[in-house]
Amino acid sequence: MPMNVILLERVPKLGQMGDVVKVKPGYARNFLLPQKKALRATKDNIAYFESQRKVLEAQNLERRTEAEAAAAKMKDLKVILIRQASEALQLYGSVTSRDIAEAADAAGYKIGRGQVELDTPIKALGAHMIKIHLHPEVLVEIAVLVARSPDEAEFLVKGGTLVAETERAALEAAEAAQRAAEQAAALFEAKPAEGEAPAEAGAEEAPAAEK
Repeated sequence: MPMNVILLERVPKLGQMGDVVKVKPGYARNFLLPQKKALRATKDNIAYFESQRKVLEAQNLERRTEAEAAAAKMKDLKVILIRQASEALQLYGSVTSRDIAEAADAAGYKIGRGQVELDTPIKALGAHMIKIHLHPEVLVEIAVLVARSPDEAEFLVKGGTLVAETERAALEAAEAAQRAAEQAAALFEAKPAEGEAPAEAGAEEAPAAEK
């Protein structure tokens, strides 16, 4: 049976601060209530919220302002994670939200794993744009660069794209075929057609008109 709760802050896909919403009991008990994001929507709790609304709104505004300042500093953040991987660029393991939070922390940005929006672990090398929730109303994207070596990471930092060995071989073969076709076409165009006389340096002058 759904449980009615009153939200103490904005919760994505659920509602804004002060909204009374219905949620699954497990979601409320395991997340909303212990994280102090909501209260059971009892008569007393609703009255308490209304008495504290201005204080809660002021606190939320302060936290949001701090989060916006942090987001401005983090907008170009690139964190590097070195991992072992196959020639097909698949990781021997995976990168989790905890790994990303720890990498950001090492770069000087304190975030928790719960702030990292990662539906499934990262399982491939390359550059991955990951959303970080600094506040219920403030979201920032950072680049998570997963590479096999510092040199490969530097290549990603400069905007490079990693290519699997099998794909690289196919691309090189296609480029070689394209070059061969262009060379053949150039030779064909340079060779005069059979029976065609070479163009003369200049046309003979027309005879002068009779007077």
